[in-house]
Amino acid sequence: MSAEKEKIDIRSLSLADLQNHFIQMDEKSFRAKQVYEWLWKKSCFSFEEMSNISKELRTKLDEKFVINNVTINNSQFSADKTIKNSFILHDKHLIEGVLIPTSERMTACVSSQVGCSLTCKFCATGYMERKRNLNPDEIYDQVVLIDKQARENYGIPLSNIVYMGMGEPLLNYKNVLESVEKLTSEDGLNMSAKRITVSTAGIAKMIKKLGDDGVKFNLALSLHAANDEKRNTIMPINEQNSLKALAEALKYYYAKTKNPVTYEYIIFDGFNDNIEDADELARFCKHLPCKVNIIEYNPIAFASYLNAGEDKVDAFAEHLRKNGVNTHIRRSRGKDIDAACGQLAIKDAKEPSVKES
Repeated sequence: MSAEKEKIDIRSLSLADLQNHFIQMDEKSFRAKQVYEWLWKKSCFSFEEMSNISKELRTKLDEKFVINNVTINNSQFSADKTIKNSFILHDKHLIEGVLIPTSERMTACVSSQVGCSLTCKFCATGYMERKRNLNPDEIYDQVVLIDKQARENYGIPLSNIVYMGMGEPLLNYKNVLESVEKLTSEDGLNMSAKRITVSTAGIAKMIKKLGDDGVKFNLALSLHAANDEKRNTIMPINEQNSLKALAEALKYYYAKTKNPVTYEYIIFDGFNDNIEDADELARFCKHLPCKVNIIEYNPIAFASYLNAGEDKVDAFAEHLRKNGVNTHIRRSRGKDIDAACGQLAIKDAKEPSVKES
């Protein structure tokens, strides 16, 4: 085993753990607080940059610990100002993150897993094998790097974060919640939890756990069909998490948190785009306070689904509004780059691991 591999991942330690290490190193415990602040508040990726730490201590830290920071592997710049990134992890795995600028907000879309164990038929990541969960610091780093891009390219800091990149966040529950804590803590980036949205394909028991844990961030459900037969076709997870089970879980979550839920709905041409589909969705929305985001689809090579025409999308949205559903249309971003989730990571991987469809 190499010396590098024997080093401790310093960002895997709590402040108390780090203080104990410092005591064992015959260093003052308050120095640990300084280092912790460099790591999480100042987003420092190098011990050498910790300017209020003595050179001797920085050398000790470098000998004992490692900062497994994420780096940008490749970036694509869209004409609409969207920036799509593939990030490389310390173990050479690739993930994705996106900067989505609009007139109202500057949003980072981040990944929670390397690949995905779910097999949603319309999603590029669904055709990739899940290699592992991301650690809290690897999620945090995506936000830091995308925020830097926003400031450098547009002079505006991030305003929002969405966990809608590669992977299913609720299958990496502990690390996702720890990453949110680092992003929102005064000892971290001190962002508002109300500016963070975690999106799930729908795991009923974990949605209930979010309620039990009293989370402050927003929850979005990737719905895409309010009919079990159709949803089973495009999202096999629905076979174990039916719409009835999800509705019960969401009502439980709302009762515990009082947080309204967002339903994400991609309208696929000829599949879920008629008025009967809209009626089913409107009925599902009656369970609890919610809004619907209709999302324009970015087609992928692995799937035959196409986005419905603009007129049909507008008619679908208007029908929902007439039924009292708070509805927004999210037009596709980055059409001129590899915008769909997973596309860039697959392209950048030298030997992409793609599941059989």
